[in-house]
Amino acid sequence: MTVTLLSNLAFYIPEMIAIITMCALLFMESAYSEHERRRTFVYVTGVIGLVLCLFSLFKNIPIESVSIFASSIVVDSFSTLMKITMVIGTLGTFYISHKSNDIYEEFKSEYLIMAVGVLVGGMLLASSNNLLTLYLGVETLSILSYVMTSLKRRDSHSSEAGIKYTLYGGITAGVMLFGMSHLYGIFGSIQFGDIVAGMKAMEEFNIAVIISMLMFFVGIGYKIACFPFHMWSPDVYQGSPVPVTAFFAIVPKIAGIAVVARVTYQFFGVDNVNTEMWMKLIQIIAALTMTVGNLSALNQKSVKRMLAFSSIGHVGLILMGVITFGEHGMGAILYYTLAYTFMTLGAFFVTAMVINRTGSDDAIYFKGLAKTQPILGFSMMIILFSLAGMPPFSGFIAKFNIIMAAVDKGLITLALIAAVNSVISLVYYLKLVRTMILEDADGEQKIDSYSLTSRIYIIAVVIPIVFLGLFWNNIYNLYSSAKIYLN
Repeated sequence: MTVTLLSNLAFYIPEMIAIITMCALLFMESAYSEHERRRTFVYVTGVIGLVLCLFSLFKNIPIESVSIFASSIVVDSFSTLMKITMVIGTLGTFYISHKSNDIYEEFKSEYLIMAVGVLVGGMLLASSNNLLTLYLGVETLSILSYVMTSLKRRDSHSSEAGIKYTLYGGITAGVMLFGMSHLYGIFGSIQFGDIVAGMKAMEEFNIAVIISMLMFFVGIGYKIACFPFHMWSPDVYQGSPVPVTAFFAIVPKIAGIAVVARVTYQFFGVDNVNTEMWMKLIQIIAALTMTVGNLSALNQKSVKRMLAFSSIGHVGLILMGVITFGEHGMGAILYYTLAYTFMTLGAFFVTAMVINRTGSDDAIYFKGLAKTQPILGFSMMIILFSLAGMPPFSGFIAKFNIIMAAVDKGLITLALIAAVNSVISLVYYLKLVRTMILEDADGEQKIDSYSLTSRIYIIAVVIPIVFLGLFWNNIYNLYSSAKIYLN
């Protein structure tokens, strides 16, 4: 369904709220003097703005799929549910940034401004319906991300991470834009609908289309850190402040997955001559991504670096859902991203608390955490069990649904690779669990007490991880009914 130009804004209220929130934060930050330390009102404004954005997104769920702004953007239940998860992830990292000492106090409000800006880019990506809006979404998301990486100006590792992220990001964005220009040259349009129609009209295999799509995928593959575009991820994750790392592990990845799912469903969910090659390509990338990610995480001493490789492995699993069209694949992708968001928020919050007290994210500083800080330690244990895919937590349900969707599509080999990788991930997750529970903390490694609000936060993050594992039917059914707009 299309709507008139004057009616477009009624469907774009969530994004407008996010943009207004970003502008309000920018003006408020400029009103503070450089030496004022606490900017509580900035945090309150940011939280209120994103909560309003979240409520408006919930109102959009039942709306019939529509295309707006001359069909450059679509509003459908799939993109809306992805945006909801991105907003939840952003809200969660707000509190991590408030409590973390890894961001200098004078830059904390700047983090909020840029995080909301990246969120706006991610929301645009999730709803893109032509090549131009997709590229604008990528660049909006990317440029602010480069700055966020280098927020610790006096830390050489953060500066190095920012340079690497910027260089790699610029190159991959250029390659993606080159591929887009080829697609425009082949089909004479930037609209997804026209490109799909051109693909359907092809009578024989077209190598130019595949090469163009591969170049296009380079830019998106870099954002989701899938193989072979994952090499930046561990260095950037380790060098960035913890709240930035947590944010990168959620919002850009979910936005990128939304684009890959939409392009795959619209372009190759139809019977055209290039479908089989694209599906084989995604299968190979998914298998290599999860394998490389999990194997690389095995011997990591830095918890941030371990979580970086872990997130690469999770992206490989989510890509499995992308190529399993239908209700099961759609529900599996959406459910996995929601469960992954809560697990990631919890894991990085605990890591931030350890870094606050010890100045390091080395695994040795997690020794005896379950004894010295039971709530923190046992919450981290539940999170790690869930990330490993152990029942009865949400991570198990997420992995099970993805693997079953692959089996239903006859992708038995890929499902077996996923199962083996889940077993591999148990090794490094349980290694950290053993460190927290069975080993005793040295005097210098003990974690001091932390605030009541921090305890409430970690419990609030763990509850959905348990709840989504025990009572998952209703939300999975809602996600399975989500639709992607078809031109």
